[in-house]
Amino acid sequence: MRTAVVPAMANAHSHAFQLDLRGAAERVSAAGAGDDFWSWRTEMYRLAGSHDPESMREVGHRVYAQMVAAGYGAVGEFHYVHHRIDGTPYEDPNAMAKALALAAVACGLEITLLPAAYHRSGWAAGADTPPAAGQVRFCDPFVEAYLERVDALREWAAGLERVSVGVAAHSVRAVPASWLEAIARHADAHGLVRHVHASEQRRELSECDAEHGCSPIELLARTGFLGPRTSVIHAIHVSDADVQLLAESESIVVTCPTTEGNLGDGHLPGLRYRDAGVRLAIGTDEQIRIDPFEELREMETLARREGQTRFALLAAAGGDLWGQMVANGRASLGLIGEPATIELNLDHPEIASVAEIDLGLALATCASASVVRRSVSCS
Repeated sequence: MRTAVVPAMANAHSHAFQLDLRGAAERVSAAGAGDDFWSWRTEMYRLAGSHDPESMREVGHRVYAQMVAAGYGAVGEFHYVHHRIDGTPYEDPNAMAKALALAAVACGLEITLLPAAYHRSGWAAGADTPPAAGQVRFCDPFVEAYLERVDALREWAAGLERVSVGVAAHSVRAVPASWLEAIARHADAHGLVRHVHASEQRRELSECDAEHGCSPIELLARTGFLGPRTSVIHAIHVSDADVQLLAESESIVVTCPTTEGNLGDGHLPGLRYRDAGVRLAIGTDEQIRIDPFEELREMETLARREGQTRFALLAAAGGDLWGQMVANGRASLGLIGEPATIELNLDHPEIASVAEIDLGLALATCASASVVRRSVSCS
């Protein structure tokens, strides 16, 4: 058997528990009832409400095992199911995050835990709107409580191999501007990576403009949240000014093409980011598909369709889009050192006729997770 070794992909954005939304989250749209992202959230809240630390570790093990088998070697777990169903903290306030970390380690993944700050449902009539019933267990009453929990998690993780901790704000909808400022200051003080969902849905843009008089990306810049250690998840609906802010701040945009397609979000303006020099990374988000090859192919083909050109992201990466996404994904997660490797079966029908010189091109255009022969095994 002919084989080749390549670096394992970094999955820069994961919500592990959403694995079990597969199929179930399609019921409303399949019934022709007018489904969209906001109705999808209702099913997500129901699923989030069903978990405790034991079940979170179990689903984490299932999803991380799939990631390893598909060719991922590291994951950024953007985690926001923190507390009991009524919003009161567990005896160990980080019990849910620790459960996910231990599941990832058992599967041989590097994991960056990204506990997400969440405080409110949104903003209306000049005031914060309280969290909905399904959001209560995500929320902290004060930003200081959130940061205290992050620091306790960091102290715990310091004694573990392959576990690191960053910070996250769920979205500009879920926290006020003062929280963004506080989280950015804390990240700067401790050298932490920071992540945030932004500009995923057009409704999000209109709500941000109503509250702050600007776009979500402009708000992140205004509050000091953007920067070289910042990852903005999705960043689909962006103006030219937004793209310039992302480029000037050296922030990373994490795209999740299979999720963004499933949710009807829109598609990444890949060519605009390419031309501006914005770094890109990939994530699995809701776990609708766990296949880094498919995410890369979606990125590339969407960019080609956008510009009606074959000179898109792959060509701009010098033919090594896989390697570029590994490097950017690891930077997004604050990971240093060499990545794990995976072994590919070059005799697999999907790539059996590919010349060695063209392997990098094939990984982004015609391969799938089926070509992975060997990776780190779960225990």
